[in-house]
Amino acid sequence: MLLEIRDLHKSYGKTTALAGVDFDVARGETVVIMGPSGCGKSTLIRCVNRLTEPDSGSIVLGGRDVLALQGKELQDFRRRVGFVFQHFNLIARLTALENVMFHLVMGGMEREEAAERALAALDRVGLKAAAERRPDQLSGGQQQRVGIARALVSSPEIMLWDEPTASLDPILVGEVLEVMEELVEHSGTTMVIVTHEVSFALRAADRIVFMDRGQVVEEGEPERVFAEPRSEIARLYRKLLIS
Repeated sequence: MLLEIRDLHKSYGKTTALAGVDFDVARGETVVIMGPSGCGKSTLIRCVNRLTEPDSGSIVLGGRDVLALQGKELQDFRRRVGFVFQHFNLIARLTALENVMFHLVMGGMEREEAAERALAALDRVGLKAAAERRPDQLSGGQQQRVGIARALVSSPEIMLWDEPTASLDPILVGEVLEVMEELVEHSGTTMVIVTHEVSFALRAADRIVFMDRGQVVEEGEPERVFAEPRSEIARLYRKLLIS
């Protein structure tokens, strides 16, 4: 297994976000996490690269104890974990190219090499021609594709996606999902994707994990969980698929 999570807990005051989650991801696997808002799915993936600190439990990625990492070790580790945010998080004063190469340069890479790698990443998401545009000159879908390129540029061991289409106008969702499916099919990168996009999950996922109230309530291959859902959450998502 590339990622092994055991008995993960996280609370915010009296609100429990994670209530003892066990979660594994094999190398090269694409796992989609689904569940109602507030069920803990975003908290779970944010714990993997320590954007959120869990209260207890263990996270091992590629043989490393993630919760033991500190300082430079943690910074270096985060560069090996791609993260696609819901709200893009682009730096407004920088061009698309500069946004993608920013963390490479901050990590010590020469600007020329960083720019070359960033341009290649933008090309993979269909935005090479927009490299010199700033975020306010891009559509929401294009901004999210820049965010995807930024996550790709460091050749991560794993990519984590936190509802990447949730902030987009419905008209723009398709272009981002198309890029995501292309990457799932051809990149070979391990991916954990939090999304409500049922049709995408059915096409792209190796496995779907359903969460509710801070726990995993069902998981399995897409065809099986949608054909014969055992949990109430999976049954609700199945209704979205056939409606």
